[in-house]
Amino acid sequence: MTKVSRIFLRSNSRYGLWTIPLLVATAGCAGLAASTGDFATWQNILNLVAQAAPLILVSIGQMIVILVRGLDLSVGSVVSLTTAILSLNAPVYLTVPAAILMAALVGLLNGISVTRFRVHPIIATLSMMGITQGVTMFIRPSAGGTVASEIVFLVSGQVLGVYMPVIWSIAAILLAWKIVHGSRFGLHLFAIGGGETAATFGIAEHRNILAAYILSSCFAAAAGIFLAGRIASGDPNIGMQYAVDSITAVALGGTQLAGGIGSVHGTIIGCALLALIANGMNLLNVSAFVQTIVKGLILLVVILLQPRKNIGL
Repeated sequence: MTKVSRIFLRSNSRYGLWTIPLLVATAGCAGLAASTGDFATWQNILNLVAQAAPLILVSIGQMIVILVRGLDLSVGSVVSLTTAILSLNAPVYLTVPAAILMAALVGLLNGISVTRFRVHPIIATLSMMGITQGVTMFIRPSAGGTVASEIVFLVSGQVLGVYMPVIWSIAAILLAWKIVHGSRFGLHLFAIGGGETAATFGIAEHRNILAAYILSSCFAAAAGIFLAGRIASGDPNIGMQYAVDSITAVALGGTQLAGGIGSVHGTIIGCALLALIANGMNLLNVSAFVQTIVKGLILLVVILLQPRKNIGL
């Protein structure tokens, strides 16, 4: 077996099996480019990047939590809450820190529920999802409001000819790579997810899990900032699909939902593949209801192909 073959077939490494989704995404691009002339246009590529950017942000945070055998169902409501806060009639230097602090608080409460009170991650984050969504509806009962022009520029503008969604995506990937693959904290995430105990390696397990949930919520808040700038208003329902979509993207990228195995590049590939599927179905005029069914089936199939006894799925 050649070295290239070993790389593409290796599935038990710490990074998970991410090569197959990469091949599928490549084949999908080729197929869509051949079947519809609209896919390969510059405008559609920009739309694809803009659609993928918030998913990338949410999925990175979701991956960090999944690495420690957790799950965060509250990310979607954090996205919505962020857009609601940013659409208030207040200066941007107040709304952005307020949104990030609220997100960090949600993550902290999730982490405390999981670590101190031993609540299952699904139950803990599901409860927090309801609480956060209630706060969001109180602030912004329906879509509306106005987002500051500075935030709109950060999403729709250009810097040296480079479109902002591209910059957002690159910045998120580099930051995530540093956190997960270039720091001691990242090594601790893999160790905790792999079942290694704090007593064995001197790892502050609870503290690292708390940090993982806070990071997850903060990445979701970043996605909310991006979406608020893109639609230039607040929307209490805009984040609803991101909990399921982020879990699907992370699993598609080879991250094991049982924890301890995953990678940033795999997650990005999973996001690209999911965005590609959605974009292709839009170009082919597939009903939004059918698209939801397809995404649900993808998640179900991916979970069925992964070991599930450690996460109760």
